[in-house]
Amino acid sequence: MSGARFDELIHPSTRLNLVATLAAADWAEFAFLKDRLNLSDSALSKQLATLEEAGYVATERRLEGSRRKVRARLTAAGRSAFDGHIAALREIVAGASTAEPPGR
Repeated sequence: MSGARFDELIHPSTRLNLVATLAAADWAEFAFLKDRLNLSDSALSKQLATLEEAGYVATERRLEGSRRKVRARLTAAGRSAFDGHIAALREIVAGASTAEPPGR
């Protein structure tokens, strides 16, 4: 289990949804991710490239029949970053629920 660590790269909602989706799968097909996240081809490609540059995601391109298909998965570094980010978010939320409002 990773320690809590807020990750600015994962935090934007589109990337957080993408990483959360990949965390639940071994590999995910590009078309599945595009439909699930309601993204255009270019928007999904951009997000995957950003995560791949950070070492959080690995992609694989393969030929299936006459069509090229892309699939993606989280790397160990990506899973650790995701787990740490979720732990950090839980700490933030837990701290907010126990904090005294100002002026009390």
